[in-house]
Amino acid sequence: MTTVKTSTVSLGVSQRVAAGAVSLIVGAFLVFTVGLSPMSVAHNAAHDTRHAIGFPCH
Repeated sequence: MTTVKTSTVSLGVSQRVAAGAVSLIVGAFLVFTVGLSPMSVAHNAAHDTRHAIGFPCH
């Protein structure tokens, strides 16, 4: 028999807002850095990924 233990961490509102803001900043940085990159390989990889997840890119 397998025993599974789970734990939860409750975050305050300010911690949730901070985590959300950091996630948005990192995500925007990745999208715009790779998406606007002059390297065709990085741009094509980002472009194909955007198409795969349904993100409108053009």
